[in-house]
Amino acid sequence: MIRVGVTGGIGSGKTTLCKEWEKLGAFVVYADDLAKKLMVEDEELVKNIKSTFGDKAYDEDGGLNRQYLAQEAFEKGRVNELNNLVHPVLWKKVEEIADQKEKEGLGVFVKEAAILLQNGRPDDLDFVVLVEAKEKARVDRVIKRDNSDRNKIENRISAQ
Repeated sequence: MIRVGVTGGIGSGKTTLCKEWEKLGAFVVYADDLAKKLMVEDEELVKNIKSTFGDKAYDEDGGLNRQYLAQEAFEKGRVNELNNLVHPVLWKKVEEIADQKEKEGLGVFVKEAAILLQNGRPDDLDFVVLVEAKEKARVDRVIKRDNSDRNKIENRISAQ
């Protein structure tokens, strides 16, 4: 099985590229989506997030309070704290999925993540694709996609 990493900043076009590869038969794990799922479903991770960021990180129904966590992480400079909690759980799960897909005989496995190269090139990948776009285009895309504020998006880009 060929393992490919797709990376690039927010709004660069990673998802668009990966959706095209899915049409061609690749299996794509979207790290952000999986992380959000794990942040609700993995009991140990939930406990650690609450311990670090407080009970406000979750709503009354146990759902992730994304607005609060984004504010804490991006506006208060706590991105590394959040990443240090989430990433070990996330990458372990991604590896489990990749191993399962390989056993199933999958041809191409794609790991899509904005911060894939933060600690150097991952050893588990055969190829890495960097998707780039001009910052103005990225900001405009994310504003449209997320109905978000320009300053918040620019802060996130700076934090990546």
